[in-house]
This record gives sequence, structure tokens and C-alpha cells, in this order.
Amino acid sequence: MGGERAGCIEVLWGSRPGPRRGPKPALSLSRIARTGIEVADAEGLAAVSMQRVAGELGFTKMSLYRYVPGKAELVALMADLAMGEPPALHGFWRDRLDAWARALLPRFVQHPWVLEVTTGPRIPGPNELAWMEAAVSALSGTGLRGSEQLDAVVVLVGHVRGIAQQAAATPDDSPERQLHTSLADLLRDHGDRYPAVTAALAEADFHDEALDFGLARILDGLATLITTRSP
Repeated sequence: MGGERAGCIEVLWGSRPGPRRGPKPALSLSRIARTGIEVADAEGLAAVSMQRVAGELGFTKMSLYRYVPGKAELVALMADLAMGEPPALHGFWRDRLDAWARALLPRFVQHPWVLEVTTGPRIPGPNELAWMEAAVSALSGTGLRGSEQLDAVVVLVGHVRGIAQQAAATPDDSPERQLHTSLADLLRDHGDRYPAVTAALAEADFHDEALDFGLARILDGLATLITTRSP
């Protein structure tokens, strides 16, 4: 595990763009990672291997090891490249966080495998850390403590990830409409056991608003907390 951690740091944050030894590099980390991303987007993360990526590039597996120590480091590099850089944010803190969350969602939707590899303890790459920097800096000067700023970002990311996971599970329809259809079928025969859900479903108007609703409520809560910290 220690070697894997060191390898991720070197690949993600190292200053050496080419192989560690040998002649002039024929490949680049960016080209290798982009090839891995193409495989993962098309066939899922399980299809990604050093052998597969090397074959797609027209190189041998052993030649790839001159650039990337192993699959774990390759996937870390792929995820950071797929995340890309965050957008420029302007305006009030609330506007900035709203724009930040809406820009983050397509990165997960376009590359659903990133959801799998960006959980748990790991070494974040420059792009992932830049996304965090953009969100935390939006809360700078609001009166929130550092821990609260970081927790606020965690809550926002959790909401965006939840929407992206639902989208990945129902790629041909909206999660809201899928839920409506599933519940309606069940409650047609069992609605008497769940009267509150039945009543709510009857009044519901599903228009893909889960992202909007959740963002508004999170930002409302932050606004309330920030107000209590104001002089």
C-alpha cells in the first residue's frame, strides 16, 4: 500500500513527464491516461488494464511500466484527467457554489467510473484538489470555520454524486420519472399500506428537479449558518 501511495504521488504530482529511464519518451502520461479513459467510458473500469491500454496505444505492456508503475496509478491519473479543471467562479458565495456543483455533475455523468474511484482515502490529483480549492475559496470570508467550509464541500459533493449515480443507473430516462413509474406500479396494489407516500406521489410533478431542490436546500442551510456568524 505504501508503494502504491508513493507511486500515485509520483504520477500525479511528479515533475518528470517521461519514463524513468531509457531513450527519448515515445509516450506521455496524458496520452496514456486519455487512452485509459476511452476504454473506461466505452466498456467500464473493469476493462482497463495495463495490457489493454498498451495494446490500444500499439505498445507492449512492459513499455507502459516505464511511465506508470501499475493499474492503481493509471486509474488515479485517468480520474484526475477526466475531472479536468474547475470553471472560473464569479459573484456571491451562493452563486459560486451553485455554478460549481452544476459544473461538477457532467464530469461524473460523462465518466461514471470516476464515481467508483474517487471514494475513500486516496491521493487526490491536481485537478481534484483544484475543484476543492474553488469551492472552499467561495466560502472564504463568510465567517464559517475551516472545518465547516470543508464539510460544506463534502455535503455538496455528496449530493452531486448521488444525482450522478442515479443518472448512471437510468441512462435512458430521468431518475425522477423512473421512481414515479416504479412507485406508481407498486402503490396501485399496495397504496392502502402507505397512504402518505401515495398522497405525495399523487401531488408530485416530476421534472428532473432533484439537483435543483437539493442544491437549494443545502445552500439555504449554509446561508442560515453564515447569517448567525455575521456581526
